[in-house]
Amino acid sequence: MEMPDKDDELVFAQEASTGVAPESLRQGWKVLIVDDEQGIHEVTRLALAGFEFDGRGLEFLNAFSGEEAERMMSAHSDIAVALIDVVMESEHAGLDLIQQIRTVQKNRLIRLILRTGQPGQAPERSVIRQYDINDYKEKSELSSQKLYSTVLTSLRSYRDLIALEANRAGLKRVINATGKIFQTREMGCFVQGVLEQLVALLFLDRDAMLIKCDSLALERESGHVTVVAATGQFSALVGSNVLATLPDHLLKQVGEVLKTGQPTRQAGEYWGYFRTHSGKENVIYLRSQKPLSDDDSSLIELFLQNVSIAYENNLLHEEINATQRDIVYMLGEAIETRSRETGQHVRRVAEYSYLIAKGVGLSEREAQVLKIAAPLHDFGKIGIPDAILHKPGKLDETEWAVMRTHAEIGREMLGRSNREILQAAALLAGHHHEKWDGSGYPQGLRGEEIHLYGRIGAVADVFDALGSRRSYKEPWPLEETLAHLREQRGIHFDPAIVDWVLTHVDEMMVIYQGFPDASH
Repeated sequence: MEMPDKDDELVFAQEASTGVAPESLRQGWKVLIVDDEQGIHEVTRLALAGFEFDGRGLEFLNAFSGEEAERMMSAHSDIAVALIDVVMESEHAGLDLIQQIRTVQKNRLIRLILRTGQPGQAPERSVIRQYDINDYKEKSELSSQKLYSTVLTSLRSYRDLIALEANRAGLKRVINATGKIFQTREMGCFVQGVLEQLVALLFLDRDAMLIKCDSLALERESGHVTVVAATGQFSALVGSNVLATLPDHLLKQVGEVLKTGQPTRQAGEYWGYFRTHSGKENVIYLRSQKPLSDDDSSLIELFLQNVSIAYENNLLHEEINATQRDIVYMLGEAIETRSRETGQHVRRVAEYSYLIAKGVGLSEREAQVLKIAAPLHDFGKIGIPDAILHKPGKLDETEWAVMRTHAEIGREMLGRSNREILQAAALLAGHHHEKWDGSGYPQGLRGEEIHLYGRIGAVADVFDALGSRRSYKEPWPLEETLAHLREQRGIHFDPAIVDWVLTHVDEMMVIYQGFPDASH
């Protein structure tokens, strides 16, 4: 333990106290005092009584050894300044602590002020050169005013470093958040994601995002303003007309933002605005219990500038996807109409395929691809003569041989395209008549040699076909259809897929009833 003599004691010149910090100050700057002398802690606190910087006072933390200081640093990541004695439990305990803070904890923000009562044991020039400290003081030279100035200068540096770090972290969050948003293609998820990323951008935790932070995304098109996404207390308003749901003061602000096309901020509220090339106007509203700073507003505006580009691209992507889906459904319905079967069959098979795909573990993207491709599962029937397609009753052996060629015809025609959906449709067309035991056609594949799309499509197609009226049969009752699936489990169908369907019949029937044939 260091035992300074009278000349080494920390002495403060007599100076007027500035009084006690007012209660209205925000949480104080954390100052860690590291010294093995109780008196040093007390006189330091006394000398800095009433200290205020940037509207905040001081919050003192005390450690009486290097080891205790390390634990204190681990528990408080926001310590602004540490006043560290050199000699404590060992002659270099303070210097060891500095190495720990800078190299192990990798804390480059905290301002470190080294104090010593025995400067000969830690020469100033040597210490400053070898250790990453911000100031070096002999205890004998530290008056109350000098300590005040030292701490003030250190806090100013710490504040500026924190601001720079916050800006860097903010820009990084903007980039990360924008990247996540760019990955989202479905417009409803996209806009909802924008709001959630904005909340995360403002350092609000998950609970705050859901409860303490309320947000809205509004869209005006053809004179109608609609809530397209929301969080917090506004969550229930998604899809509603703002004129019927928003309070008058919010409606007034919406009108002002749409009129000026400029973002605004007041207290804990922020209104952002952007307009697409297609003429859609969009308003983002955030309301938080946390006041929004200029930096917050700058981050939001930067984020929204990037989002507006992604939003425009997503609108175009959605339009292309919608057109593609419509064409696929129309082709599927045309094929079914030619074979005198209902166009609703292809829609139900698409919905069944999506439901089963999600149920057996495919990703959302894979399930969506299968859903879009599913209407083309019988695309090859376009190459089958009308006399066979339209024949009432059962086909003879020769006719059945011709009918079976539709699987290979569909696979070959659809496989000419490299597009993902048409490639999926080619797999589905070519595999959905294969059977688990290898007795199917056209290739006689067995088990997992059959692509999963084909195995799912087979169950979806048969489930719907058995329950639907055809030119050659009446619809089967549900129990008979389920009995057939059980009977053909492991013979015609993948056992795992049959098991999933048998335990989710209610969900399958929701689809069946949602797309009824005229004769149902």
